[in-house]
Amino acid sequence: MPTMSTQQKLIDSARRLIQTRGYNGFSYADVAEQVQVRKASIHHHFPAKADLARAVVEESRAFFVEQARTLAGTAFDPEGQLHMYTGYWEKCIADNSAPFCVAGMLASELPTLPDELADSVRAHFRDLSNWLELVLTRGAQTGAFALQGSARQEAEAFMATVYGAMLAARAFGEPRVFPDIVAGALKRLRPCA
Repeated sequence: MPTMSTQQKLIDSARRLIQTRGYNGFSYADVAEQVQVRKASIHHHFPAKADLARAVVEESRAFFVEQARTLAGTAFDPEGQLHMYTGYWEKCIADNSAPFCVAGMLASELPTLPDELADSVRAHFRDLSNWLELVLTRGAQTGAFALQGSARQEAEAFMATVYGAMLAARAFGEPRVFPDIVAGALKRLRPCA
């Protein structure tokens, strides 16, 4: 099995720290302690903390884009694609492997983030919103969904519900809150029988 590069270890450490503490809640000293390197080694790979955090966001964006592309090429119908997306987060929240989306954590700190990092966070939400709009449009075209507003409005409302469900699960300290909230959002998309 190939050894993970120092750069990847730094990104993984920063991801965990952002998910649990936020951008303003960690320092290079925290990363250095977790990865067992000197702070100078971190600066070699990422001259500024914003560079490291941006690498985390960009890696997450690339993962999301690849997963969305994979889902589009599967036999899953639009509702199935939304279930796969929300199921990913349900699992991550339940097993604490990714208790909160990195971009979601960073979005709450947007006013204090460096511009380049804030731009990457916004780009993540644009990617997600665009994908959700596409899935909801397809679902409306096939009759799987009965949209109350435009596909864009519904996509942003669904996205807000998913992120709100993440926040509620964290606030209540109860992972089951997430799927309960999301199930209601999925139900509202279906046409009334």
